Amino acid sequence: MAHIPIEAVPYLESAIYLPMLLIVLDKDHAQIEAGQFKLKRPYFHLIEEARKIAHEDLKKTKAYLTHRNLRVERGNSDEMFTEYYFYFQQAMEIRRYSNIRLRNKVESLLDLYFKKASQVIKEVSHFE
Repeated sequence: MAHIPIEAVPYLESAIYLPMLLIVLDKDHAQIEAGQFKLKRPYFHLIEEARKIAHEDLKKTKAYLTHRNLRVERGNSDEMFTEYYFYFQQAMEIRRYSNIRLRNKVESLLDLYFKKASQVIKEVSHFE
């Protein structure tokens, strides 16, 4: 029986976290749009750039998973935990993630992608 390759776990987890990050970015974009900001464009620009980078990373993650015949599905969840099913060939592994851990990881990724986005914006603004 096949086992989930250990080197594939970060990609499987990215397939969990990146869609969550994109949802947060979409909701933040909507909140700023509806909010009373005087200058919305810099926020929109930062969110759009972070979203673009996250989409590119998610596309790479999905390509990796497809190429290696891996799949992740969300299972049951309650107030404390969410289950995810990792599939590889004939193997299926169930992993339970604390909802607090999921939130903290997405928050960490939000910080990382904002830093990446601001770096891209900084590089582009040098040429303008």
